[in-house]
Amino acid sequence: MLDIGEVVRRTGVPASTLRYYEDKGLLAASGRHGLRRQYDEGALDRLALIAVGRAAGFSLDEIAGMFAPDGTPRIDRVLLTAKADELDATITKLTALRDSLRHAAACPAPSHLACPNFRRILDEATWQPGAKQRRPALVQE
Repeated sequence: MLDIGEVVRRTGVPASTLRYYEDKGLLAASGRHGLRRQYDEGALDRLALIAVGRAAGFSLDEIAGMFAPDGTPRIDRVLLTAKADELDATITKLTALRDSLRHAAACPAPSHLACPNFRRILDEATWQPGAKQRRPALVQE
């Protein structure tokens, strides 16, 4: 059994977060030693899975659904694939944004508004799917 302080020390997860995870049904104390919560060794794996899920963008409710009532993982592979696809889309958008910022920083145009690439970046930033009209696309440098 691990004392709550030991779990905090080994995982870096604050005690308040451990209690919150208990309230959300993500973690269960195995008992108490005096007033201090005690956890089994499996709590460390559950906390690691929660951390990975949070880093991947899953909500706590989604993560809670990835544990059986006894606390063992029951990870939905379809959900993981869908989240990986979302991450791919985000990576693509962030890569384009990074490249646009690098271009804007190095662009030799006298004004950013005179740069066709920068104008395209502005257009893409303000265009919404479903809009009736889009500004004409500018030629890339």
